[in-house]
Amino acid sequence: MRTLAELRESSRSPLLQVLKTSVSVVIAWFASTLLLGQAVPIFAAIAALLVVQPSINQSLAKGIERSLGVVLGVLLAFGAGVVFGTSTWIVLAIVVVSLLLAWALKLTPGSANQIPISAMLVLAIGGAANSEYALERVAETVIGCAVGLAVNALIVPPVLSAPAHHAVVRLAQLVATTLDTLAEVLRTPQSDEQLRTMLAGARALRPVQRQAQAAVTRAEESLLLNPRGGVHRASIMSDQQLMGKLAILVTRVLGIARAVHDHYDDELVGEPIAASIAEELSRAAHDLRLLADPPGHPDREPVTADLPALTAPLAVAAPSPQHWVLIGSLLEDIRRVREEITGTAEL
Repeated sequence: MRTLAELRESSRSPLLQVLKTSVSVVIAWFASTLLLGQAVPIFAAIAALLVVQPSINQSLAKGIERSLGVVLGVLLAFGAGVVFGTSTWIVLAIVVVSLLLAWALKLTPGSANQIPISAMLVLAIGGAANSEYALERVAETVIGCAVGLAVNALIVPPVLSAPAHHAVVRLAQLVATTLDTLAEVLRTPQSDEQLRTMLAGARALRPVQRQAQAAVTRAEESLLLNPRGGVHRASIMSDQQLMGKLAILVTRVLGIARAVHDHYDDELVGEPIAASIAEELSRAAHDLRLLADPPGHPDREPVTADLPALTAPLAVAAPSPQHWVLIGSLLEDIRRVREEITGTAEL
């Protein structure tokens, strides 16, 4: 069933993340037991469980969210317990008030959800009117957050530079392959089915682009407050810069594919300029692979000697009247593709 399938991720979380979370919960539990004398320090365990995140920066944000939500929730529950007691209606009313307070303060979802949860736990356990009990719940939360942050800092989370680089290189290779496909379309006659396949392949670049950008974003987040971040910062910045180029190239390639699909006919292949455009598309694909796979990379393919390192301007012969709009569009798109790949604008 589709609904059940959506409950599962396409990949597992790293085992290290599971182990860090488990260690944090155990340490937070025993620390609260020793420091506060609590037999069942649920608030500390929940705080540690939520605070341990893939990056230290995310852990700090979760710790602040969690602490703020608990403090507000406990204060609301304590005030309501002192004034109104702990009946069922009071519990339900506090939930509504907590949600409205979070909405009014424009709190993040983490804090907004934590306020009613903390208030309900305090009211349900029955210690809402006890100021000492309320303070202990806040102390538990602080201990749990501190333990989670400490464990995440000591067991340093990995910098996600390698997955980001692989995702960006994969996108670049797919864009280059699409450019090669477009070149072949201009060299040999195509059937309607082949044209549809070509356009579908170009459109498939969008989801790959989104995945690559998400991977780079995660890599950038993994640098924050990470003691290993400085070693990987340059490579991640390089991938981010390449992603900026690829985002534009994906749009250009989609435009070329759409134009060729909509205005293609068998006579287009016979245009003298079509062969030159096809050659430029192949060279652009070659140059893009060089850009994504710089010298020294272990997966680098050998450079063919007969292809230039950069694309070159075209000498344009007048196309047939029925093709001049398409040819003009392709030439402009090629110029913009070349600018993105070479990093220089033509005059």
